[in-house]
Amino acid sequence: MRANAADTDVDADMGTSIAPPKVLIDVQYSDALGAAQQDFQVPQAAEFERWAVHTLKCASSNGWDTAWRKRTGAIEESELCIRLVDAVEGAALNAAWRDKQTATNVLSFTADIVAGHYAPLGDLVLCAPVVERESVEQEKSAAQHYAHLVVHGVLHLLGFDHLIDSEAEAMEVMEAAVLSGLGIGNPYE
Repeated sequence: MRANAADTDVDADMGTSIAPPKVLIDVQYSDALGAAQQDFQVPQAAEFERWAVHTLKCASSNGWDTAWRKRTGAIEESELCIRLVDAVEGAALNAAWRDKQTATNVLSFTADIVAGHYAPLGDLVLCAPVVERESVEQEKSAAQHYAHLVVHGVLHLLGFDHLIDSEAEAMEVMEAAVLSGLGIGNPYE
């Protein structure tokens, strides 16, 4: 799906309008998930695309993508890959990249590549068994939890983190605002 992330923004530094890039969103399902996708209540690709596009529109309209756009320049096209995996692949990726031996709900991989007017945003990896288990534990629908993790992951790709309390609080406010626009309540309340 190719989607325009937002309308034209004004660059405060330059005083000029900058059109946000068109974003190609590629949703992939691990072969290992197979028929278990239904068991883990994995939404259809269109839902993941909708959540990501909404997050990017909110980021653009609120200036949350400023750091990423300054880093990438005046790009015209970008790409986001969202991959759904099983616990084995999730644990392997978490071990390789974070030195943690168990699967986690979401991993974000930024792409610091700029080629002319193209710069990929990066990759999100969602571990279906972990997301399903957490949604049960948190007493929310799997779709709501997947939406929250997509929003959270996209904000990571735009340069936000939660290593210190003030950053965590800022991300939580942004996530709640984006989710509200999707009709989903604040996951931190």
